[in-house]
Amino acid sequence: MENYTKYKLKSNDELASVLDGKDNLFVIACNKCFKEFETVDEPDCDEFLKFAADQGKNVTGSAKFDFLCNKMHTERKLQDLIPEGTENVVVISCGLGIQTVADLAGKPVVAASNTLNYRGHHGMALTKKSCDACAQCYLNITGGVCPIVDCSKSLVNGQCGGAKNGKCEVDPNKDCAWEKIYQRLAKQGRLEEFLNQPVQVRDFSKVNFKVINDYVKSIREDRLDGYYGGVHPSERKEFSEHIALKKFPDPKTVVISMSQHLGAPANPIVQVGDTVKVGQKIGEAAGFISAPVHSSVSGTVVAVEPRMHGTRGCEVMAVVIESDGKNTLHESVQPHGDLDNLTPDEIIDIIREAGIVGMGGAGFPTCVKLKPAKPVDTILLNGCECEPLLTADHRVLLEYADDIIFGLKAVLKTTGAEKGIIVIEDNKPDAIELMQKKVADIGNMEVFVARTKYPQGAEKTLIKRVMGRIVPSGGLPADVGVVVDNISTVKAISDAIQTGMPLVERVATVTGEKIKNPGNFVIKIGTSVRELIDYCGGFTDDDVLVKMGGPMMGFPLNTLDVPMMKGSNGIIAIEPDETKEQPCIKCGRCVDVCPMELSPLYFVKYAKDENWQGMKDMNVMDCVECRCCQYICSSKIPIINSIKAGKNAVRGMK
Repeated sequence: MENYTKYKLKSNDELASVLDGKDNLFVIACNKCFKEFETVDEPDCDEFLKFAADQGKNVTGSAKFDFLCNKMHTERKLQDLIPEGTENVVVISCGLGIQTVADLAGKPVVAASNTLNYRGHHGMALTKKSCDACAQCYLNITGGVCPIVDCSKSLVNGQCGGAKNGKCEVDPNKDCAWEKIYQRLAKQGRLEEFLNQPVQVRDFSKVNFKVINDYVKSIREDRLDGYYGGVHPSERKEFSEHIALKKFPDPKTVVISMSQHLGAPANPIVQVGDTVKVGQKIGEAAGFISAPVHSSVSGTVVAVEPRMHGTRGCEVMAVVIESDGKNTLHESVQPHGDLDNLTPDEIIDIIREAGIVGMGGAGFPTCVKLKPAKPVDTILLNGCECEPLLTADHRVLLEYADDIIFGLKAVLKTTGAEKGIIVIEDNKPDAIELMQKKVADIGNMEVFVARTKYPQGAEKTLIKRVMGRIVPSGGLPADVGVVVDNISTVKAISDAIQTGMPLVERVATVTGEKIKNPGNFVIKIGTSVRELIDYCGGFTDDDVLVKMGGPMMGFPLNTLDVPMMKGSNGIIAIEPDETKEQPCIKCGRCVDVCPMELSPLYFVKYAKDENWQGMKDMNVMDCVECRCCQYICSSKIPIINSIKAGKNAVRGMK
């Protein structure tokens, strides 16, 4: 594999010249990028430390970083890292990393490496490019601000005199690089040293740098609005977002899985030949983290046996019921009275018996979530539906607004939280307008409009975006006083209280460029995916990938003969992925987009080496499996497979 490493250590003669008169060095080395990921630690740092010792230099410490140019990660790692007594920070990286450290360290930065000229295919764009940003000599005398890159004219002999209000005359959105150089060197007390160099500098001390700095700060804040990372995949919601909900025709046979939730599968409590009714319990919860299962039709049990599971890719125990077409309600399906007269414990019991679980996909039993171990002050209702293509929650917001409000009131009463916030992404203006009207006169409810970004709806990113609170590593939302519920989940809570109906149906989207007639449907749990596809006219052609869920976190289906479940928010039919995996080139894109601020490239390497402790130490358990890393990967590596393997191994560690 061709190596596009961006830098190499200067020669010994160059290093001796650069270090002349400098001492008390702290060394920061960037582990090389754009090369095959073969080793964790690059040798350059150790080579420099040996050279510095031979030169009699005092080294106050050293550190090795990945992707030094990633300012967010570098800024966090640099906090309290540089020891007292350090006079110079030596940086071993390409010019981008050197400039990043120079902007953060607050001390003179010494460039100990040279950026390499390269030709050929480079980075994600795979375009031919020749690097001109190799003026490392200037970084050592300009405070780490590169006149080649940062100056629109690439001037190396001082300002052109054309800056206006601190902005470049060529590019008014860009700060004048030479004014930045002057400002930084003046702050470090190195201006006189610079003036003695064979470059000219004009006096820009009267420029309003506050205006410039405020502008730069606002741009950076806008880029990182809400939370770090995330991606903007093509939404493609136009296929179905305008289509009203429709009751899907009752299936003749339903296959109701006993594993539709996180935790222990339910135990079947019916036998072949039994007659059952709509809402009748057919599976008993098998533990604290479990949930009962109910019949979605009336009819006869024809099988209690393992059947294929849509998201697990294997057979699990299921109850198969042949419908009689009558939809006869079970006697237990009765309204539970006025919400004001119900106690929190009674509401929890109703939710537990109704088999309600998180309907955004995770399937965590809601009765457990609504009895957190710590007090909570806020309920966040997730109406973001940030997955591309899916529009089920959008239609629930539009067509069941009153039920959502009722369900939220029930959750607030149950948890004792003071406020409920309905979070909706700004790509759903009709839902935003409607819900704002609904909560206008309710004192403890409001609508939060979030700028569209994936994975906005993940619990931890949602909390950070809305509340500005950070859930600690390994922690839960309740640790920061928050519970997050999906829009469809609280609608199910409303149904359970107001009508007594347990969770036996849900809203789901059938969509994608390969579906002839997309739509949004109210679907009975246990309905076959094949029936959904056939009802929507089938596929446009045979070259198709079918997923249960969205394109980012959905599960590929090897067969259409699987049932819809409580967490099945959609079935999509899309173009298959034809890309082929290539070796990791340490481009750093996965680090740039990870909303949990992890380093996914290490998970792949450690999984291959079965270094499960390494994965644990790199906080693999904090991964939310949003697939941003896999989506952006220039080598098309199935990173999530390695992450799942690592999580399973870590769970099994003693």
